[in-house]
Amino acid sequence: MTAQAQSHSPADAGGTAAPQGHPQRWLILGVICLAQLTVLLDNTVLNVAIPSLTRELGAGTADIQWMINAYSLVQSGLLLTAGSAADRYGRKKMLIAGLALFGIGSLVAGLADSTGQLIAARAGMGVGGALLLTTTLAVAMQIFTPGEHPKAIGIWSAVNALGFAVGPLLGGFMLGHFWWGAIFLVNLPVAALGLLAVVALVPESKNPQGDRPDLLGALLSTVGMTALVFAIISGPEHGWTSGRVLATAALAALVLALFAYWESRIPYPMLDLHFFRDRRFSGAVAGAVLITFGMGGALFLLTQHLQFVLGYGPLEAGLRTAPLALTVVALNFTGLSAKWTAKLGTPVSIALGMVLMSGGLVSIATLAAHGYTGTLLGLLLIGAGCAVANPAMAHAIMSAIPPAKAGVGAGINGTLAEFGNGLGVAVLGAVLNSRFAALIPVAAASLPAALASADSARERAAVTDAFSSGLETSQLVGAVAVLLGGLLAAALLRRAERADSAMAASV
Repeated sequence: MTAQAQSHSPADAGGTAAPQGHPQRWLILGVICLAQLTVLLDNTVLNVAIPSLTRELGAGTADIQWMINAYSLVQSGLLLTAGSAADRYGRKKMLIAGLALFGIGSLVAGLADSTGQLIAARAGMGVGGALLLTTTLAVAMQIFTPGEHPKAIGIWSAVNALGFAVGPLLGGFMLGHFWWGAIFLVNLPVAALGLLAVVALVPESKNPQGDRPDLLGALLSTVGMTALVFAIISGPEHGWTSGRVLATAALAALVLALFAYWESRIPYPMLDLHFFRDRRFSGAVAGAVLITFGMGGALFLLTQHLQFVLGYGPLEAGLRTAPLALTVVALNFTGLSAKWTAKLGTPVSIALGMVLMSGGLVSIATLAAHGYTGTLLGLLLIGAGCAVANPAMAHAIMSAIPPAKAGVGAGINGTLAEFGNGLGVAVLGAVLNSRFAALIPVAAASLPAALASADSARERAAVTDAFSSGLETSQLVGAVAVLLGGLLAAALLRRAERADSAMAASV
C-alpha cells in the first residue's frame, strides 16, 4: 500500500480517522495541546527557581545541572522509542501513560525534600514528557484530513512557542507567591483534566500491521541519543577536548552506528532508514536541525545579554523575549501562516520563513548593543519566520512518512529539535566564549566573574562591550546556519516535488 493510499485508510485509526476527519477533532486538538503545553513549560520553568533550590535544598552547582538536565536527557533519549511504542501499542494508551507518569513525577518533585528525590522525579517526568510529545503530533495527524494538516500542525507549533514564552513567566509568578514546589504541583490539575479528556474524547489508533517490537533498536537509540545529548550539554562546562566529553561522544557515535546497522538489517525496524532516501524527508530533516541550531543557541545567549548587559531581571527578560512567541501564536492561531504556506508551497514557505528568521538574528546581532528596539525588531522577524517555517517543516517530515508510522515521525521531529537546540547552545556558546575570552583576561573568562572583578565603571563597560562583541559574532553564525538550512531544505523539497510531478506525468 502506498503512503498516499494509507493516508486515506480508516483502518489505521481504528475506524475513527475517516477521510472527513474526526467530528470532534478541534476539541481533541485543544486537549492534546494542553497536555503538550504542560510538558513544554517544564523545559524552562525550573531555570527561575535555581536560587530558591540552592537556598532551601542546599543544592550545589552539579545538583542544579542534574535537576535541569535529567528531564531533557531522558526526554530526548526516549523520543524515538516512545513514538515507536505509540505506533505499535496505541497512541491513546501512550498518551494516557504519558499524562499519568508526568503527573506522578510532578507530585514527587513538588514534595521532594532532597536533591536526589528531585532529580529522580524530573527523570520520571522526562519519560512522561517523551510519550506526550510524540503522541500529541501523531494523534493530530490521525484525526485531521490531509488538507487540514497544515493548520493543525500550525496550532501545535504555536503551542510549542507559547510554552517557551510562558515557562519563565509562570515560574517567576509562582515563586513570587508560593514556595518552589508549587511550580511542579501546578501540573497536577492540568494532568488530571487531560487524563479525563483523553479517555473521553481521543480515539485509539495504531499501526494495523502490528510489527514485532524492536527491543534492541529501542535500547540502542535511547542509549545513543542520551549519550549524544549529554556530551553536548557537558561540552561547554568541561571542555570539548576533556576525557568526559570525548568518551561520551565516542560512545554515542558507536551506539548510534550500531543502531543504524541494526535498523538496516531487520525486517521490522523501529526507524526505517529508507525514509532518508525521500528528498522531502531529507530536506525537512536538514532544515529542522539547522533551524533549531540557530534558534536555540541564539535565544539562549540573548537571555544572558538581556540580564547581564541590559540589566533586566529574569522575569523582565522573559517578558522582553515574549514578542517572539506571541508573534508565532498570533500567526498560527489565526491560520495566516497556513494560508501563506498553501499559497506559496512548502519549499518557498520554508525558504521565506528562514530568511526572515536569519534577518531577525542579524538585527539582534547588530542592534542589540544599542538597546531593546533592535532586539524587538529581531524577535518579531524571528517569530514571523518561525510561524511560517516550523509548521511547513514538521508537515514535510510527517507527510513523507506513512501514517502507520506517525509516532515514529513525531519522534524524529522531536529528536531533531532537541539535537539542534542542544548543539546550537553548545556551538554558539563556544563561539561567544572564545570571542569574549580573546578580549578580556583569561582568568575572568566568564561574564559574571569578569563583572565581579571589574574595579571601575570603565572596566565594567569594557567587559559588557566584549560580551556584546561575542554575542554579535555568535548571532551572525546562527543567522548563517538558519539561512543555509532554509536554502538547503527548500532546494531538496523543490527537487522532490519536481520528481513527484514527473513520475505522476509518466503514469
